[in-house]
Amino acid sequence: MRIALHTKVRADRIEEYERAHREVPAELTAAIRAAGATSWTIWRSGTDLFHVLECEDYGRMLAELEKLPVNIAWQARMADLLDVVHDYSAEGADAGLPVVWEL
Repeated sequence: MRIALHTKVRADRIEEYERAHREVPAELTAAIRAAGATSWTIWRSGTDLFHVLECEDYGRMLAELEKLPVNIAWQARMADLLDVVHDYSAEGADAGLPVVWEL
């Protein structure tokens, strides 16, 4: 399945957000892959962040990552940098932007 998400980075934290993503812990990327993700790309336009990820089951992926210490630490770090548009973890499998058009 393919999921599109929209979040916002705080305007005064853009550089720190980008630096953090150049240093994503290998343990976290391995856990994301083990939870079923095959790709995850984030684009930035100003403070808007657009994520597209492909995974087997988004709700299951979130559930598998939820209690992992490396993910808990990462989410705490991101909470400091983001103005979250939606709580995607609470929405689970129903999260994501609605598809308007697709080629």
